[in-house]
Amino acid sequence: MSDCGCEKAKAELEEYLHRELSHEDFRDITEHLENCEDCTSEHLVGLTLTQKVQRACQETAPPELRAAILQILG
Repeated sequence: MSDCGCEKAKAELEEYLHRELSHEDFRDITEHLENCEDCTSEHLVGLTLTQKVQRACQETAPPELRAAILQILG
């Protein structure tokens, strides 16, 4: 395998974090992150942000708000 480079790793970081890449692209970026401190730092920031958003989104809307929104969309 060849190094995919910082440009590709950073451009596809969001897709990488959500595992939305082909197996080959995911593997290439993983390999790059193992050897690039700059991209690894950026990956860590993205990973931390993604995890915090996921935790924040686990809350559910109050039943009254949910019903009102569904009625408007209805």
